[in-house]
Amino acid sequence: MTPARFAPRGRRALLATTIALAAAAVTGAPGAHAHPLAPSLLELRQIAGGRFAVRWKTSAFRPTGAHLAPVLPHWCAPVGEEASRDDAAAVERRFTVDCGERGLRGATLGVADLDVSRTLALVRVELADGTLVRELLDGARPTTIVPERQSRLDVARQYLELGVEHLLTGIDHLLFVLCLCLLVPGRRRLAWTITAFTAGHSVTLTLATLGLVRFPQSVAETAIALSIVLLAAELLRDGDRAGLPAPASWVRRHPWAMAAAFGLLHGLGFAGALSEVGLPQSEIPVALLTFNLGIEIGQLGFVLAVLLLARVARPALAALPARAVRLPAYAIGCLAAFWFWSRAGLAVQQLLQGA
Repeated sequence: MTPARFAPRGRRALLATTIALAAAAVTGAPGAHAHPLAPSLLELRQIAGGRFAVRWKTSAFRPTGAHLAPVLPHWCAPVGEEASRDDAAAVERRFTVDCGERGLRGATLGVADLDVSRTLALVRVELADGTLVRELLDGARPTTIVPERQSRLDVARQYLELGVEHLLTGIDHLLFVLCLCLLVPGRRRLAWTITAFTAGHSVTLTLATLGLVRFPQSVAETAIALSIVLLAAELLRDGDRAGLPAPASWVRRHPWAMAAAFGLLHGLGFAGALSEVGLPQSEIPVALLTFNLGIEIGQLGFVLAVLLLARVARPALAALPARAVRLPAYAIGCLAAFWFWSRAGLAVQQLLQGA
């Protein structure tokens, strides 16, 4: 292994991982969003007696034949008018239902056609007494029952699952971690770099979730895409046209510092996902801790999968031309640049609307 980069065989083995991720992002990402098929959201907030304010939000991009719609108890009747807001990325509906004296405890809630769309849906229920219930649904389990009461263990399990799901469905975060795997030589040095990235995003995730730091989500997502572009550009500094090694840059000499700095940006992205769900007021520390832990479990699992694939695929990919190892950087960079310009336009639009 050379001092500044992976040995050629190891890096070629990672080529397959990069191309697979890029292909998945492109084929599954209409509109160039990193979370194009992000979980739909069905939120019910108790406002008075048996009345609940309902918020239904789903992606504007959906597979043909899928008609995602909320499934509510038959005794819950809509009252008043429905408000709607559509944009290029999402469709949102807000209305009120009256569930009478029965309320929602013990009720079955869900989302139709999750099996057809092959997407996830987050059900969030906030009761007047401060109880907050959330469940992540999929095609195999499209409904859930609102429990009579929620234990601390239930909260921990739910937010742990949410953290894992968000990390593993976030192609942008995964590509950033993959760039670190390609850039940093040696398992020990890579481990320190990943740890620094974890420390960085844990800080801003906590501060932003608790409301101590406020940052426009659209700007944060744009900056995350830019961080991937910059890492891809650094990967292309591998050598000049004569094949000579490039001088070690500050990023290569201090990858942990770079990872910690960019981790601060990615933490704002994670906080945006958590803000959509909310935190149970009685169990904020548990929910925040387990969500962060879920992210780390998903991240660690991804890194281990990449290293395992590199080891397994090494013999088959060793025959690739030496220049082929630059393909991952081009694939990642082009996709991240596409995200950057798409998100930048949306960020500017939202900032102008809020001005």
